[in-house]
Amino acid sequence: MSNAENRPAGDARTAPVAVWSVLEKLKGQDLIDWRLAPVEGRNSIAERNLDIGFPFGWYPVDLSADIAVGEVKPLRYFSQDLAMWRGEDGKVRIIDAWCKHMGAHMGHGGKVSGNLLECPFHAWRYDGEEGTVKEIPYSKSIPPQVKRKCTRTWHVTEANRWIWVWYHPQDVAPLWEVVHLPEATDPEWTEYDVFEWNVYGSVQNMAENGVDVAHFKYIHGTANVPLGDLRWGEWGRGADVHAKMGTPWGEVDGSICYDTMGPGQSWTRFTGISETLLVACLTPVELDHVHVRFCFTQPKSQAQGERAGVAKAIIRDICKQFDQDKVVWDRMKYEPNALICEGDGPIAQFRKFYARYYVSEDGGDNVTPIKAAG
Repeated sequence: MSNAENRPAGDARTAPVAVWSVLEKLKGQDLIDWRLAPVEGRNSIAERNLDIGFPFGWYPVDLSADIAVGEVKPLRYFSQDLAMWRGEDGKVRIIDAWCKHMGAHMGHGGKVSGNLLECPFHAWRYDGEEGTVKEIPYSKSIPPQVKRKCTRTWHVTEANRWIWVWYHPQDVAPLWEVVHLPEATDPEWTEYDVFEWNVYGSVQNMAENGVDVAHFKYIHGTANVPLGDLRWGEWGRGADVHAKMGTPWGEVDGSICYDTMGPGQSWTRFTGISETLLVACLTPVELDHVHVRFCFTQPKSQAQGERAGVAKAIIRDICKQFDQDKVVWDRMKYEPNALICEGDGPIAQFRKFYARYYVSEDGGDNVTPIKAAG
């Protein structure tokens, strides 16, 4: 038997978690580049069972501060090209990107005319609420096909310094509202510290991670992670974990409180060591691609005071754990008939809950229940 085989599981001479070998040499800009780079040679969407559609809900698409009055931006989410603009009234509007006239992409080179979106090709001007063409500057008349609704308009709201769009495959109106988080706009809290990833997997696999308690030891190297007190609502869910936490100032009572509203809005409050709000923004681009932004805010008194180093360390550790998960998610398939054993956590209960966000052609859900092993 080799020395390696004789080593106990916790032997510090070997990396305790296999995915760390992928990340251990990535520092600084190399790590940032890795977080965003395409994953080459990954299996197809069908081979990975990711063709189950997108779960419906509110999703963040851009920071509010990143689009000015009179500005137009292209978006690509939900396997669709979109055009977004902020009108002279300050309101953000989003419609499908392609002009009904001759097919120009209005997100590239389009202009704002009052509160209308002007196509860059022939200046046809679209209303972002009615989905109609209101003006054609060079024509005495407007074709009747575009005087009535001719393009999809998207429900948009702004909250927590983000622009949110409602996705539903059947264009059903919003079934709930985005939750407003008071810390996000509190002047006593810091501006967002934003970190960004492209994950080449599904938002469903990523969501299941939160109740998969067994992976914390093998992916993140933690001795154990309590599941906490789970909360299941009509459209949202959450969990509260309370524990003693060691700090440079001694042991304190701490908590991690995680919440979601639909599949696209999630946030976590960390208390005890340094108060931190994580606004996690996960938006599907394609069936095998999720655009992720983590926005952190902390009380200025802690983030800029004697605890500043600890405050920054919390953010680094959360991002490190996400990096570790990404190594798996980028190549992971969705296993509809997953075999679950004792100690895996309430994955079956989670999938039953999460199925409410899917719509299939027959009106049912798209998600197959899992099986128990043994």
